[in-house]
Amino acid sequence: MMRFIYSLASPPGFYKFSDKVRPFLWGAFVVLAAAGLYGGLVLAPADHQQGEGYRIIFVHVPAAWMSLFIYTSMAFMGAVSLVWRGKIAALCARQSAVLGASFTLITLATGSFWGKPMWGTWWAWDARLTSELILLFLYLGYIALTSSMPRRIADQAGALLLIVGVINIPVIHFSVEWWNTLHQPATITKLGAPSMHISMLRPLLFMAVAFMCFYFATMFTLAQAALLQQEKGAKWIDNIVREKSERSKQ
Repeated sequence: MMRFIYSLASPPGFYKFSDKVRPFLWGAFVVLAAAGLYGGLVLAPADHQQGEGYRIIFVHVPAAWMSLFIYTSMAFMGAVSLVWRGKIAALCARQSAVLGASFTLITLATGSFWGKPMWGTWWAWDARLTSELILLFLYLGYIALTSSMPRRIADQAGALLLIVGVINIPVIHFSVEWWNTLHQPATITKLGAPSMHISMLRPLLFMAVAFMCFYFATMFTLAQAALLQQEKGAKWIDNIVREKSERSKQ
């Protein structure tokens, strides 16, 4: 196991691993997203209170989960890059930032679309909405910070921002329990059984895993491109190109 982790920390090891898993991740994303959307938009019954409008959760909730997951992962990558000077960890954190910001923006946008008919307004300074907006600012701040400095300094400064900002993650998650908010309480990520019928829960989980596969597939793709640019001229790149060329001739 440790040998596998060490291999991922090296540029050639990471490149080869991501090259192998990307096709499976893209395939899983397509299958799971199709199953989740069909199950959520066609097979699942209408909600007895919200009617058909609740179906936006099949995009909104997985996107919200991903916004938290990606930032937490980036904070972990930042810590690894600070403590062990992990170049691959810093690289993956940089490529994850735009994806995390995109999922956060989708969360806020779909939440507004749902909030207008349910709450009568596009936006309210609700605790969860406000903390999710702060998360978007953290993503954008990280992107701006790491884009305005030399790479080595930017990775260190960005890692510190990620680690400090991770305090916002439990605030987002527990905001509906700590404060009296408009946002509905947790129905899945709570103690006890989920307050959702299996016909609704199954496609929601399909979409959550599909979004996860999309994140890793896209992040690996972006990281590979950035790694090739960063390691331009390295011998291991020539070896990989030669291996691919030989396989294509066979």
